[in-house]
Amino acid sequence: MLTVTTVNVNGLRAAAKKGFVDWLAGTSADAVCLQEVRAEEAQLPAEVRAPEGWFTAHAPAAAKGRAGVSLYTRREPDAVRVGFGSSEFDGSGRYIEADLPGVTVASLYLPSGEVGTERQDEKIRFMDEFLPYLKELKERAAADGREVVVCGDWNIAHREADLKNWKANRKNAGFLPEEREWLSRVFDEAGYVDVVRAFHPDQEGPYSWWSYRGRAFDNDTGWRIDYQVATPRLAGRTVKAYVERAATHAERWSDHAPVTAVYDL
Repeated sequence: MLTVTTVNVNGLRAAAKKGFVDWLAGTSADAVCLQEVRAEEAQLPAEVRAPEGWFTAHAPAAAKGRAGVSLYTRREPDAVRVGFGSSEFDGSGRYIEADLPGVTVASLYLPSGEVGTERQDEKIRFMDEFLPYLKELKERAAADGREVVVCGDWNIAHREADLKNWKANRKNAGFLPEEREWLSRVFDEAGYVDVVRAFHPDQEGPYSWWSYRGRAFDNDTGWRIDYQVATPRLAGRTVKAYVERAATHAERWSDHAPVTAVYDL
């Protein structure tokens, strides 16, 4: 069995003070993918920089205090790669991957975007470069007899079932038609599988992000934007796929919840 968890920590130093350390100590995951770490490795406290029992790989952004992705694995990876060959984005702390036996596990933090701004243009440029890489990664893994799972905050709700207030967000970043179509291409053209949706085909959500504003969490007014996107054979071996939603608002240590899948290798 391989258990993989992904979570946007919304600042790892802050999350560490709110409960992430206890969560990490109690998780049964074999690999944990983090996004929005927002710190350089030297800035992280020891208990999250190099926790006992874990091998860690950190890819901070060149712009201080922004983005940043990390990978924690129970066993030492055979290889770790930062970035996907992009001159613009490889230093932006948005992608890291590691080879474990038979499986490549990646942590992705796709830009969030904002309609009518340079942030949205950046998001589009990232997507334009990343889709060809996903195809290449899948082909390369297949040639080596490996599977792939790209975990992370994709910052796109793919279907109406992935967003509680979808009607009010049709013109907002994260639910734009062109973003949703791009994600469809990841599944239909590149040939990956949305593991949680495949496991819960008819469910609203399960949501993985809730705004801190108002009572979004209490009312489960959320977005499903955190995905595990896997090659078909690996996705077909999913035993469990679920969101680790906190019991109460007060127990949250991020505005995102961990998304976990268990694969029978």
